[in-house]
Amino acid sequence: MASDVDTAPLVGRAELVQTVRSALLGDAAHGQTAAVFLTGESGVGKTRLLGEIGDQLREQGAVVLTGSCLDIGDASPLHPLLQALRRFDADVSTSHVRTSSAVRGLLQMFADETAGPDGAGALLERVSRGLHLIAEGRPLVLILDDLQWVDRSTRQLLLYLLAGLGDLQLSVLAAVRAESLQGAHPLRRVLTELRRLRTVRVLDLAPLGRADTEKLAAAVVGRTLSADAAEQVWQRSGGNPFVIEELARDLRDGRVGLSETLREIFLDRVDALPQHAHAVVHAVAAGVEPVQHWLLAQVLRMPEDELIDAARAAVAHRLLVGADDGYRLRHRLVAEVLAHELLLAERSGLHRRYAEALTAVPGELHQARLAHHWRLAGEPARALPAAVAAAQEAERLHGYAEAHRHWSAALQLAADPGPLAMDRVELLENAAEAAHHCGEHARALALLEEVATLRGGEPSCALHIRRARYLAAAGRSALAEEEYQRALKAADCSPRDRAAAAARLAELLLHLGRYADAGERAREALALAANVEGSATEVVLASSALGFSDAYLEDPDAGLAVMRDALDTAERAGQPEDVACAYLHLAELLTGPLNVLEEGVVVARRGAERVAELGLGRTWGTRLLAVAINGLFRVGQWAEAEKVVAAALRHRPSGADAVELLLARCRLSVGYGDIEAAGRDLDAVATLLAGGGARHVIPLLTLRSGLAMWEGRHDVARLAVQRGLTESRSDDVMILSALVWHGLRAEAEAHASRTVAVDPTAVRRLRDVAERMARKSVGAARPVRSVVEAFLALCAAEVSRLDGSDPELWATSVTEWDRRHHPYPAAYSRLRQAEALLARRSRVATAGKLLREAYRVAQGLGAVPLTSEIRELAGRARVSLEERETTGGTRGAPVESSGDELAVLTAREREVLALVAEGLTNKEIGQRLFISERTIGVHVSHIFDKLQVRTRVQASAIQLRNVRG
Repeated sequence: MASDVDTAPLVGRAELVQTVRSALLGDAAHGQTAAVFLTGESGVGKTRLLGEIGDQLREQGAVVLTGSCLDIGDASPLHPLLQALRRFDADVSTSHVRTSSAVRGLLQMFADETAGPDGAGALLERVSRGLHLIAEGRPLVLILDDLQWVDRSTRQLLLYLLAGLGDLQLSVLAAVRAESLQGAHPLRRVLTELRRLRTVRVLDLAPLGRADTEKLAAAVVGRTLSADAAEQVWQRSGGNPFVIEELARDLRDGRVGLSETLREIFLDRVDALPQHAHAVVHAVAAGVEPVQHWLLAQVLRMPEDELIDAARAAVAHRLLVGADDGYRLRHRLVAEVLAHELLLAERSGLHRRYAEALTAVPGELHQARLAHHWRLAGEPARALPAAVAAAQEAERLHGYAEAHRHWSAALQLAADPGPLAMDRVELLENAAEAAHHCGEHARALALLEEVATLRGGEPSCALHIRRARYLAAAGRSALAEEEYQRALKAADCSPRDRAAAAARLAELLLHLGRYADAGERAREALALAANVEGSATEVVLASSALGFSDAYLEDPDAGLAVMRDALDTAERAGQPEDVACAYLHLAELLTGPLNVLEEGVVVARRGAERVAELGLGRTWGTRLLAVAINGLFRVGQWAEAEKVVAAALRHRPSGADAVELLLARCRLSVGYGDIEAAGRDLDAVATLLAGGGARHVIPLLTLRSGLAMWEGRHDVARLAVQRGLTESRSDDVMILSALVWHGLRAEAEAHASRTVAVDPTAVRRLRDVAERMARKSVGAARPVRSVVEAFLALCAAEVSRLDGSDPELWATSVTEWDRRHHPYPAAYSRLRQAEALLARRSRVATAGKLLREAYRVAQGLGAVPLTSEIRELAGRARVSLEERETTGGTRGAPVESSGDELAVLTAREREVLALVAEGLTNKEIGQRLFISERTIGVHVSHIFDKLQVRTRVQASAIQLRNVRG
């Protein structure tokens, strides 16, 4: 089937298009000739680029002649030029009489041409003069496609014109199929000669990268691809745009298997190889890439010189890529195509020879390859030990995703009938542990259930502990706590198991916000671990929980010291999960209760890098990045927080790890006013939180309340807060105080909007909870009391809104949040203080100053709903939000620009504007930056407001003007 290439967007080539345009018109405009030759494999997008660049050059006023070479040798001299002239003659309008006359004159000259004594040189000179007449002083660009088939006369013409012999300002843009330039192809000599000219460039058009591959496929399919589908398209296409589009259309239309179009294309390319190169391509297709040269030689048993010649031919035809580490197929699709071209016996024989060759070098780490080749050779008994060894090898290197894959393969091999002496329970346990470590929590639980079934009888203490760990990681905290309790009561619980259960239960209680219970269990675990040899893991987990509990409830410095010691102990012991746990709790303590935000963010990001090295990036690394996002949100670095979100999403987390990340992203979305994205994240969290505790449920309901208030649904906000107040088992007065503030704010908003009646019972209950929090925080550490006091200041000020807002209470809130360097609640408090002052018709100048300060912060953050509310109040009060000139100059004189019109934009807004200026849509920008389309719309709206423009064109003009400057 034909590919409707032009219906797909041009992706990943913007920089190249700009480079080619500059090279062609920049040099030609100075009276010189210029040329760009684009080389690349079939389907890489050369023809599409020629059309795109040609259209842009026409818009710039150039005369563009477009022709294609044909695979008919020298039978048609100057064919591409003649074709280009005829096309141009057909397209030129009747108003361009002189141009049309010049074109027809040149065509007539060709028709009248006869062999004469003056030879080819005179012909070339006449062609040059004819082109000069057509150009009429304008830039002239000759675009030639499929130049690998160029005839001799056209080659001579190119050399003549580009050498400057024709007294013509000319640019040439040509595309060359790289795999066709083999051996003594005449165009190779021409390109070699032309490269010597300063104004001639030969550019190799590389395949698209992974991000652009996914973007192009999504454009063809019409929706964002799932992670698995995107990975499949990337692996199969090798970044070739034509192949990407064909695969994406198959995906869009629900076609299974490989289309006949692609199958025939690749088979034709393989058939074009010299005969001895066929075996090389088939062998590499059957191998595990990269296939080393020595291994290929062992498998093919071909003379060395013949093998090198064959491999060179396959590389030259763009079917293989040769590198220092071996050979790879340029497109994995070739392997799919060739798999059906060999008999089963031929394929099995290839895999057997691979396995035998690898077995002969036992010192190398080839177990994964051995398992693969023995299995496909039909030897499961020899594949199983190799799969187990490969899994153990991967675990040693902290490659848990790979280990899970190998253990799963071992389970499949062990399921086949035959003399395979392997304990299935042991295989299941290993597979479950690897699944847990790589974030496949549901798979881990399913495998563990199979273990319990095979063992039969009452579950052991160790099984209870393992199930509890997996449940906690999956976000099912209540069930996990029950399992730990069962483990501690189990009759077969050894001292080591009891210490492990107590330590892990302490950690779980810490995550649930039950700090006193966590500290009690941690002390119990440390006492038990003292009598157990080699209990470093239990000591690290318990110490982290105890340090956090002490820092929150008693002595921050002492607790922090305990946690730093726990991290040192974990690093010395070298257990990846212990290191990750210690980093996580330390970062959470710093960014949360202790409010040391900058250091906490640094620790979280450093910890994420460390655990990624240890193979736990998808699980613990995601949680650490979520902690960093929350810290960046609080200090007002929202654009940087978005970048961290994008990095964390690449881990594709699940379970509790996904919950942490989605809640962190939702805070940003609520702040930005991206209601749709925030709602999606909250719904996803609610689905994942089966049996979750207060640590997640209360923030979930707090965010749902905040979102509902921005939507004007104050009754929904009230219900969310009331649900959250039923979570009474948490010691975390910080998250509770944020919930209570949202509840009182919801009642105040209902009172102000008059859309929903204030609920006096709810207000009374919230005030009672606030008083209890104030009493409870007295026993907490000073940093905790400090944050709670700031929330209580907000609560008191919100209560005053129900009966005439008190500006002094709002001034107190401003002071509290400024002191803690939290810009968002400080800006909100300034808005409410200004509102209270204006309502009392007093200190209008002070109110104006407060509004301007709040507006500056809200705009800098990108907080659209807060910005809108500030603007609305300022409009009603006729307060200008622009900073006034206070010193020097004549009153009313215009203030000179600072020279950077983009200074008012945040870093993220600058990124978005740069992509707007490239002509990308909101959807395309979202895909590029890993943000929802709706959030991009919010950013664009904010950019328009800050730059005081109405259209994308106006915004782009400002971007380009400042970039040039």
